[in-house]
Amino acid sequence: MLEKMGEFFDSRLDGYDMHQLTAIEGAREFYPFTASCLPAEPGASLLDLGCGTGLELEYCFSLNPTARITGIDLAPGMLMALQAKFKEKDLTLICGSYFDTAFENEAYDAALSVESLHHYTVGEKIKLYARLRNALKPNGFFILTDYFALSDAEEAGRRQELNRMKKELAVREDALYHYDTPLTVAHETEALLAAGFSSVRVLRQWSSTCTLKAEK
Repeated sequence: MLEKMGEFFDSRLDGYDMHQLTAIEGAREFYPFTASCLPAEPGASLLDLGCGTGLELEYCFSLNPTARITGIDLAPGMLMALQAKFKEKDLTLICGSYFDTAFENEAYDAALSVESLHHYTVGEKIKLYARLRNALKPNGFFILTDYFALSDAEEAGRRQELNRMKKELAVREDALYHYDTPLTVAHETEALLAAGFSSVRVLRQWSSTCTLKAEK
């Protein structure tokens, strides 16, 4: 059954962090690894797309306690949980879609996203990534840790199944419902380069999860 994106995550708030750490292969490694790739300079400004409860930010703040974080997420309950975790930190939280949120130009030293962007098409991502690139400072970069399809057939099959379910339920094609439709690493890389990033490379891989670094 399809569920709206924000409602899906808020309904699973209890135990969400432990689920993420135990149900996804490599999670206990890729969350701290993602944090280790971010700027360590005091007061670094970071943009987190799909921040959820801030699981990745626990590791980030352990390495850079004065980091300034702007987090965007569709689930209000998750943002409340994040705020409660980090009451003393420099947080700006936005409840909404990162596709609709305006980003200030050249405002961030780096951006990150962990296990959030595997629901969207190449076309949707190119538009988002172009805005994201503009939001980064001249030497900024984007760290993406996400779930990827292992073949073109897997990627196409999951997108076809989502479209079938939306048609069956008579919901708008552009409505945000939770269903995993990951791209392959190759297609993700193509989207980032098409958006204007100068280089993209895979830093590490854990089964279907990879960490990519896209440099402005």
